[in-house]
Amino acid sequence: MPGHIVSSYDTDLEDLRRQISEMGGVAEKMTGEATLALARQDESLAQAVILADKRLDALQREIEEKAVLLIAKRQPMAVDLRETISAIRVSGDLERIGDLAKNVAKRVTAIADQSPAQKIVLGVRHMSDLAEGQLKDVLDAYASADLKAAHDVWERDGEIDALYNSLFRELLTYMMEDPRNISFCTHLLFCAKNVERIGDHTTNIAETIHYLATGEIFMGDRPKNDSSNYATVAPGA
Repeated sequence: MPGHIVSSYDTDLEDLRRQISEMGGVAEKMTGEATLALARQDESLAQAVILADKRLDALQREIEEKAVLLIAKRQPMAVDLRETISAIRVSGDLERIGDLAKNVAKRVTAIADQSPAQKIVLGVRHMSDLAEGQLKDVLDAYASADLKAAHDVWERDGEIDALYNSLFRELLTYMMEDPRNISFCTHLLFCAKNVERIGDHTTNIAETIHYLATGEIFMGDRPKNDSSNYATVAPGA
């Protein structure tokens, strides 16, 4: 984007971009490490993920405060206003991604004394790999204002939903076969749902990029393939 007459304005916008990039890096790391801790039943790694969420929360507050101050001081218009508003939106989605990764990490301690089926755990891990890939790609699209790349991420979210549906059915089968499986399967359902929601937030960011680039709200129907209809499985604290 062209420079502004007031150079400090460019500095303010660049600070927002830098902090969004830092938030994205933290969120990516938390997402990957949360499910890695689950797969390895590594409680110390899970605790590191939980602690990292504090940094993400602090960054989100800083971005929101800076963006509000920027609007008050500079009274931006057109694309500058959209960039400022987009920073608030993206930081909110990244903060929520951190919360969801933290929720997965909390489950590691809850099932530490159990022996969950590794096939299912690896399925959750695969979901996380897809979500982490979407997060990386959408953050790259945000940094480069690449509308096509953002739309590509938006289209891919159905893959995570389809995998979640498959895991959902498999976990229900495990629970019906043996009541002793209910506890760890329930925890894994929560983990899978949290990862699926991470994918939804990458889609939110893709839609924000569309708004940033065009000035229009994206009106397409999301490529949802979640047919589980299991109301009690929601991201847990």
